[in-house]
Amino acid sequence: MRLAIVGGGAAGLMAAITAAEKGAHIDLYEANDDVGKKILASGNGRCNISNTQLTCDDYFGENPLFVAEALKRFDFRALERFCEAMGLYLKTLPDGRAYPLSDEAKSVQQAFKNRALHAGVKIYTECGVRNLKRQKGEWIVESPLGARRYDRLLIAAGSPAAPQLGGSEGGIELARSLGHRIVPAYPALVGLHLKGAHFERMNGAKREGELTLWVDGRQVEKVRGDILFTRYGISGFAVLDISTQASAALQSGSNVVVSIDLMPQFDRQKIAALLQKSAARVPWMSVTQMLHGLLPLKIVKALLIELKIDGAMRCESAGAKSWRRLAAIICDWRFEVTGTHGFRHAEAAGGGVATDEVDPNTMASKKHPGLYFAGEVLDIVGRRGGYNFHFAWAGGYLAAEAM
Repeated sequence: MRLAIVGGGAAGLMAAITAAEKGAHIDLYEANDDVGKKILASGNGRCNISNTQLTCDDYFGENPLFVAEALKRFDFRALERFCEAMGLYLKTLPDGRAYPLSDEAKSVQQAFKNRALHAGVKIYTECGVRNLKRQKGEWIVESPLGARRYDRLLIAAGSPAAPQLGGSEGGIELARSLGHRIVPAYPALVGLHLKGAHFERMNGAKREGELTLWVDGRQVEKVRGDILFTRYGISGFAVLDISTQASAALQSGSNVVVSIDLMPQFDRQKIAALLQKSAARVPWMSVTQMLHGLLPLKIVKALLIELKIDGAMRCESAGAKSWRRLAAIICDWRFEVTGTHGFRHAEAAGGGVATDEVDPNTMASKKHPGLYFAGEVLDIVGRRGGYNFHFAWAGGYLAAEAM
């Protein structure tokens, strides 16, 4: 049986290996100059390959439950066994994130590439697919190699996230050309652009805090973690964790607001009491100096300008009302989200081939016989922490089994 795989990322490599080791002839088409470019760049070069705590709640899309069968049939232990069979050993952190024992993403990319080549997979790099046609029960793949015929076809060409690593809508456009419904793509796991006048002033300030995401006045998510202020708004791990839902909501035209709690370990009353107590202890200090004992200076200056409080004023001259106003904004500083930092800076993307036109048990198209999808080309996107990679591995495995 001759199978064509479009895309040499995580899903494509997994599918190629699995099918080739079952005796299929595999041609893998990759537009980049090497396979697994996003694998190499993931996890700050360490590759967060999976997560031990996989549930449907960790995924987003029109139908997040689409991932259930893939997670069930190819769970973390299945991936671990698959990796160990090629000498790639994993380690897990207390929060469930899994990395290669080597702590090098290249060891993951090389292990999958070498196993694919050993299994007989023909890898064609710098070989983007131009067109797909169904003719006389076969798939015709048109590429720089010419037109070749196959019995089955898998589109695993990823998403437009990280175009500098080869991300594009190529796979999505191929699916569209075949009549599949496409959910518009949007950046995920990405920084957020906020409406406000103080971000240039706060650029580079970092804080462990809590973010609450509001969509059309409804609270949809709350997370705690690193918040990095930037010239355009905010980034950092906590921001990435809420960004997928924020980006999807912006895509649909909703009003999106984020609330920043700079001191989540205290409620508003305790913060107000703490500020007044501190001021009483150092009445000779300026308000700016006193607040700098609690928060980064760049943030302090922005808060004072926002509230029109004179930072040079001595603490003994600041009244209780000023401390209450400061406490209120410290625990609930709200900004309108105006956009994201774009696909170039996104770790993943939502949107893609609509999952109601794909069989979740086999990843097969419901519109065309012999056509399959896997990975980010589908309208599924996971949380930060290895979830996207795992769905790619699992989906590639299911598709290969079915093909």
